[in-house]
Amino acid sequence: ARKRLKPLRTVVAWRGRAEWDQVMVGLYCGDSRLQQEALDRVSAWKSRYGPKMPLAVDCTAELIRCKVLDSSGRLKSHELILSYGLALCRFVNLITERKQKMVSIPLRQLAREVDIPIWVVDLRHELTHGKLPRLALCRRGCDVVLEWLRKTYWSRQLGNNLCEESEDEEQEEVEANAELDSDVWE
Repeated sequence: ARKRLKPLRTVVAWRGRAEWDQVMVGLYCGDSRLQQEALDRVSAWKSRYGPKMPLAVDCTAELIRCKVLDSSGRLKSHELILSYGLALCRFVNLITERKQKMVSIPLRQLAREVDIPIWVVDLRHELTHGKLPRLALCRRGCDVVLEWLRKTYWSRQLGNNLCEESEDEEQEEVEANAELDSDVWE
């Protein structure tokens, strides 16, 4: 007689789809108070899940935390640049790290493979190795990366439709990224 095997269970830090959806909506809603509540929930997930926390969740939380701090008015411009800068550098490094093989592959190539705009990689390079960019560019980078995370990770996890945009909005985004890719540093 064969023993029936129970299906393997996947343990996650969130209680279920409703909690996941609530956190995703909270993070992306634009209301600082609701964003802070969602950040608190992500911190709880992280304490439960530890190093198994999905990179995209961690990166999203770091970037949203920067936006919450920015809207609070408590930090000076230079401090905000450093805060955004760290979050953006971590995002590019962590997301592209998984695609690195035994041989070092340029970040620009890896970014292209996962559809991260090249100018975001250039921004990361400037933050890491060059002169600190303007706060407006860091904010723009944060917005672009958060949108990338929403489309490529959050909305796909449980089949959410939060990333549905009109074709006009999508075309505007493509054009804006092309402008930034062409020569953002001049």
